[in-house]
Amino acid sequence: MDRTKYATLISDILYRISESYIDPTREDVQTELVIDNKHGNYMLLDIGWTPDERVRRQFVYVRLKNDKFWIEEDWTEDGIVTYLEAAGVPKEDIVLAFNPPELRPYTSYAVA
Repeated sequence: MDRTKYATLISDILYRISESYIDPTREDVQTELVIDNKHGNYMLLDIGWTPDERVRRQFVYVRLKNDKFWIEEDWTEDGIVTYLEAAGVPKEDIVLAFNPPELRPYTSYAVA
């Protein structure tokens, strides 16, 4: 896959995922999509209030770094990697950054 399209790809994937997380019954908590193409940061988060507490939960954070997807956080049901692989992204372009560096060589994905 052409790496110059990676920013568009992750933006599209996260947009589709965010649409499935929107819950119109939750008026005080919203799912927000944050796209920073300039710095290569892409995030999905819930923000707002429940009756008892502040909600600020980042459930997806992906960075584009050195022409690779760095999956920093992923609490989605299917996993961002599933979407990336379905789009044709090779495993060597995906870093499971939520794993400690010493464990990454034991995955089938990029180390860094």
